[in-house]
Amino acid sequence: MKKIRIEYDSHVDALVAVSKRLSAYEGRNKMQSEDFFNEFLKGQTEDSEEFVEWANDYQHYLALREVVVTKIRHAG
Repeated sequence: MKKIRIEYDSHVDALVAVSKRLSAYEGRNKMQSEDFFNEFLKGQTEDSEEFVEWANDYQHYLALREVVVTKIRHAG
C-alpha cells in the first residue's frame, strides 16, 4: 500500500483531519478510539492493516491535541 503524505497549514487543521478519520473508524467498528487503542496495546485486537492505521492515527491525534492545548495555554 502506497502512503500519501498530506501537509496541513496548522496543527488545528491536522487535528480536525485526524479526528474525522478516527470518527470513521469508530463508526465502522462500533468502538471509541480510546477503548480500541487500549485493547490494541494489550494485544486484544487483530493486527489488520486498518487497526494498525487506526492505532497510528490515534497516537497522532494525541500528539496533535497536546500541541494545540499547549499553544492555547501559552496564548493567554
